[in-house]
Order: sequence, then structure tokens, then C-alpha cells
Amino acid sequence: MVLPRRRVGGHAHQHHRNPCACPCPRRAALPAAAAALLLLFLVAAVALLGVAPPPLSDHPALASSRRRPLLNSSGGGGSLAVEPERREISKSVPGGGWTAADDLWGSKLASKFYGCSNSSSKFPDSSNVTQPDRYLMIVTSGGLNQQRTGIIDAVVAARILNATLVVPKLDQTSFWKDASDFAEIFDVDWFITSLSKDVRIVKELPKIGGKVRTPHRMRVPRKCTQRCYLNRVLPALIKRHVVRLTKFDYRLANRLDSDLQKLRCRVNYHALRFTDPIEEMGEKIIRRMRERSTYFIALHLRFESDMLAFSGCYYGGGEKEKRELGAIRKRWKTLHASIPEKERRHGRCPLTPEEVGLMLKALGYRNNVHIYVASGEIYGGARSLAPLKALFPNLHTKETIASKDELAPFSKYSSRMAALDFIVCDGSDAFVTNNNGNMAKILAGRRRYLGHKRTIRPNAKRLYSLFLTRGNMSWDAFSSKVHMFQKGFMGEPKELRPGRGEFHENPSTCICEKTDHKTITKSNPQNEQGSSNGTEGGKAISEPTVPNHTEEGLGGSDGEDDDGAPAEKEAMLDTEVEDDDTLVRPDDPELEEALSD
Repeated sequence: MVLPRRRVGGHAHQHHRNPCACPCPRRAALPAAAAALLLLFLVAAVALLGVAPPPLSDHPALASSRRRPLLNSSGGGGSLAVEPERREISKSVPGGGWTAADDLWGSKLASKFYGCSNSSSKFPDSSNVTQPDRYLMIVTSGGLNQQRTGIIDAVVAARILNATLVVPKLDQTSFWKDASDFAEIFDVDWFITSLSKDVRIVKELPKIGGKVRTPHRMRVPRKCTQRCYLNRVLPALIKRHVVRLTKFDYRLANRLDSDLQKLRCRVNYHALRFTDPIEEMGEKIIRRMRERSTYFIALHLRFESDMLAFSGCYYGGGEKEKRELGAIRKRWKTLHASIPEKERRHGRCPLTPEEVGLMLKALGYRNNVHIYVASGEIYGGARSLAPLKALFPNLHTKETIASKDELAPFSKYSSRMAALDFIVCDGSDAFVTNNNGNMAKILAGRRRYLGHKRTIRPNAKRLYSLFLTRGNMSWDAFSSKVHMFQKGFMGEPKELRPGRGEFHENPSTCICEKTDHKTITKSNPQNEQGSSNGTEGGKAISEPTVPNHTEEGLGGSDGEDDDGAPAEKEAMLDTEVEDDDTLVRPDDPELEEALSD
């Protein structure tokens, strides 16, 4: 017989009896077989716990990346200290071989669109409109890609004025200090002949009346419209016959008539070819990348000291970093004191190399994919790249792919070296940019025009909050959110609304949708073209009507001593709702020169 359970407490609690104190039979002992099965179940459960994926907070790759890289006080200038845990990153993040999944290396919708930049029947041949006594000269500004935008707009400006264009003079005195002239970077003969039906172009200003005339120097305001050119420049051109437009960058409106926009595309995507030596070297680097891997990524990292200083961001390097980047930042007097946390929160800070690597890994790229890094001197050097290299060991640059002797003809010229990076990035299967500067925009537009090749721009504003909270989620949850935040930033067709952003980034007038598919974009009748570059019929993607106003009051003057108004922020800002995460927000010409690429 079972004894009642002992009462709880002393006499004060004697009246509280345990309800289980009633007599009940004792349980029989478990059979030996059942006990063995129970023991086997417990062992299996423990084993499963041992192989389950760790939470993201315990993920070595992310645990190490939460701690900002520290500047090595004992190292050279700007070297970033790497913590020991970072060496295990590549072993901890999901790896494996590369995949040819369509969403990684291309868009499933790309086949429905094609570049279309032929002129309409309403666009007469240059021989019928060019006036024999009008010559336009321009002087570009900034780095290679900023100068490229100036060259493109110069051709269009000459067409608006019905003038002969003298081959543009490149900027040889700015931040970049490259003494190359046009013919040393671009194929000048092809440039002239391929545009002969659009604009008459000559290599040098010819003698007029037996003598060389001194050009009248002037500067037009930023984003000058077609009417602005006719009101400001044409009278001087008629009177002086030769006009030289200085500091020619962003001097033409973003929105123009359809035929003028298509002329922009013909210049940008067809007429501007690099010289044979540059093209051959660039193609050689691409071939060597493809010998290593069927697919490869080109990454425009843009993690140089000038970009970091301009951004006003802080990367955990203590007083050494603040002192070094602060000294660079003082070069630009128009920059105000920054609040690093605010800049980061607004998506205005370049991602660290490690963050770029985590983003790519989360998107699905495997650790043996080959990456070409297009960049200048990385702040912190090899130490800064170490976390990215741990995630993706196969990192290459033009210096590691080509020999010193092969690069010798280009290495002393910043624009020619930038041209090599441009060619490789353009030829890559996936292009990733870590900023929103000129090279990023031009390549994004070019890759849209030439088939919507995969182009990834980090949604820095949204990714910032994700990187802050990544320790509280699993790797799968982190990857899922990266996929979600990157929608609209992957270079898909119609990702940007027509007319939004810089035309060089979003050349919607020059992209047509094939009409043999069920879904056809309705085109504005003003934008329909009589012909296209493709063989199949199609309609141009609709673009907002060109506003009927001028921007003549934006500064600038007809005087020779005009130094130009500060660059308007809108000239470099993408106006998409999600695109206030731009890194390039110039307030003066010097900023544009240093940060233009």
C-alpha cells in the first residue's frame, strides 16, 4: 500500500493536502526494449542538434563582419586591421561551385527587348542642314567617363545648332592629370565617319577666309535645353562663326526630343570606340578571365580614399582613419561637416568589401566564381580586400591578369587604365557597382541597351538596416531579405520608369520591346521610330514629353571669365524613389573631377 505524500509546511498548512495523495497503484517498470528505443531517440536528437545550421548571430562570417575593420596603428598609411576570425569566413558561409542559374547571370525577360537607335524619317541628313560657316568647339571636364558624357552631348549640341563639330578637346589639367588627347583614347576616324549622316565632324578647325579664326569662348548653364542653345549660343555662332564651349559637362538637358535622344545613343553605343591598342588589351583581359571561368563578375568597388573621404562615412578605424580621410576631405571647401551615422543610414556610404561579398553570397553566387575588381588604390590595400577574398578567393585585377610589360603603354595614363576597366566591366557576365558615379551609370545604360546584361547596384539604404540586424536571423532569412531589398536594383527590363534618372543610365527612348510577344508597351506617338537596329518589329518604350521650358537662368554666362556655377545636385542624382542612396552628390566642379568615375 502506498503511503500518503508528506504534508507541506508546518501546522499552518496542514489543512492543504496534495490532491495526488490519494492511494494509487505504482507504475510498472518500462520494458527493456522500450528503454532502448527511448535511448536511441535521445541520441538521434542530440546528433541532429549538432549538425543543425547555427543562427546568424553565431555565423563566423557575420560575427566577424559586425565588427568594423580597424586601422592598424603600426602599419602603413590607411592599412585596415583584419581580425583573426575573418580567416574562417569562406569556410562558414554556404559555398559550392558556380551556377548558371538564369537569375544570376541574366534576365529571363531580356530577349523581349533590344536596342533601337536609328533615326526617324523626320531627321534629315547632316549634309542638308549643316551651315558652312558655323563651327562648334568644346572642352570636356573630369575623368574618362565624365568626359564621355561631354563628348556625347557635344555631338547633339552641334546638331541642334546645325554646326560642324571640331573633335572635342579632352581635359588635361584637372584632378586626373592625363595628357592624352582624343585620338589617343578613341578611334577618331571611326567617330567621324560613323556619325557623318548626323553631324559633320572635323579633326581641326579649318582656315576661314584664308586665316584661322580665334574662337569666341563661352559657357552654357547646366542642363541647357534645345531652346537654351538656340537662344544663347546660336546668336554668337552666327556672329563669330566659331564658338568654344568650356567646362563642357552636364551642359545639355536630360530630356530631349526623341531623335536627339537616339542620336545620343548612336554616339555612346556605336560611335565612341576605344583605340585598337586599348580594345585589344581589354579583350585580352576578358579572354584570360574566361579561361579561368565560364562566367565572371566585374566589381567596380570604388573603395578608394577620395570616395570614402567625400562620403563622410566612418569605417571603424579610430583616430587614424578620421585624420587621414579628414585631411583629404578638406580639399573640397564646399563640403560641410558630416554625421557618419546619418550618411550611412541614408545609403550614402560605399559598402565595405566584406559587405559587398556578403550581398553577392546572399544573392546566390558561389565561392568559386571569379571576380574582376575594377578599382583604383583600395583604402587599406590587401587588408581591406581580405574579407572579400575570404568569401570569394578568385579575385583578379588588370595588374594580376596582365603583365607589367603589357600594361606599360597604359599605366602612366589614368584615362587609358580606366578604359581597360570599362571594357572588362562591359564584357562581364554580371557587373556590380558600389557607387552611383559616371562609370556606373554609363555602363548600366550600355548593358541595358545591349541586352539587359545582369547589372547589380546595392540598395545601400535598405541593406544598411539589414547589416545592423543580421546577427538576429538565420542565414536563410538574411539571404531572403537581401533578395527582397535588391529587387529593382538588378538591371531588369523596365526597372526604371521611362524618363527617370540620367538618360545615360536609363536610355529608355533607345530600348524597344518586340511586338511578337503578348505584352507590348504602348508608345507615345512622338517617340515611335521609323526604323530600329533590330531585325524584328518593335515599339519604343514610352518616355514623358519633353518639357516646354528652358533652364537659361541656371547660371553661367557668355563671358570668357565665367568660372561656371556650382554643379546642381540633380545633375548627378538618380530621381527614382529608392535612389536617394547615391554616393556622388557634387557641389562644385572639383568634386566632379575627383569623383567623376
